[in-house]
Amino acid sequence: MESRLSFVPLQATRAGSTSGSILKDEPRTSGEVNIDHSRLLKRVTREAGRAIGDYNMIEAGDRVMVCLSGGKDSYGMLDILMTLRARAPIDFEIIAVNLDQKQPGFPAEILPQYLQTLNIPFHIETQDTYSIVKRVIPEGKTTCSLCSRLRRGVLYRVASELGATKIALGHHRDDILATFFLNLFYGAKMKAMPPKLVSDDGRHTVIRPLAYIPESDLIAYSDWKKFPIIPCNLCGSQINLKRQEIGRMLAEWDKEDPRRAWNTFKALANVAPSHLMDKELFDFVGLKPSGQAQADGDIGFDPVDTDQGCD
Repeated sequence: MESRLSFVPLQATRAGSTSGSILKDEPRTSGEVNIDHSRLLKRVTREAGRAIGDYNMIEAGDRVMVCLSGGKDSYGMLDILMTLRARAPIDFEIIAVNLDQKQPGFPAEILPQYLQTLNIPFHIETQDTYSIVKRVIPEGKTTCSLCSRLRRGVLYRVASELGATKIALGHHRDDILATFFLNLFYGAKMKAMPPKLVSDDGRHTVIRPLAYIPESDLIAYSDWKKFPIIPCNLCGSQINLKRQEIGRMLAEWDKEDPRRAWNTFKALANVAPSHLMDKELFDFVGLKPSGQAQADGDIGFDPVDTDQGCD
């Protein structure tokens, strides 16, 4: 009989909390920096462990390909996964992979030198996607979409060549929220980044172990660990990206009332299709009275309790 694995470090779990729940901590603002490194480590490993357990991201015998860009998030993901692997009741492999996109001035020696100190397997894949993006996308236009598609295609191929069973990406809570609002505001879709999905080619499982961790914690974690950060000059110079606008909105929300962002995030896992408008998710056309009381009927129109917290 198959058993579900919990990656939650037992010593890091608060009394009364459960490994299957999201966001049991009090809200934290995006500007907060936690200088208590012991508590920070417990928090990020606990939240990564919960996300992994909730969505069954990693199983016994997995070979997890950790995609390492040189940014704070992917460095943090690799470090946290290595910590969790040392504590986990199962065996799984980690292999770090970096895609060198041949950006001018990219310090190609930094990642190999860093990964050698960790004594873990790693692979550097060199593909000049930078030239393709610069040739195809007019100057001043957003490059992220094409760059992302090219990068995904290369990483999927590399995952097959390396025998990876899972592809781990370093997207965090704020990335997921930003994607949700971008789709909502500019795409007229209620869609975000799922913590786990099947790749475009249908051959790989993609996971996001940092899904429950806010960016503020990863910034503090990176500052503490002093990761050798490599800036991305391809998209980092595009100051008017809509994603950055959403990021500023979320940061302002956190200053005014941190519950807004956390509760929006929780709502992504607490959907009521019968009280939305998608005919594909709920049979509104065929809906008729049954003569029986419905627990989720017009209670959906009751006022929202704005005094409630995130839990």
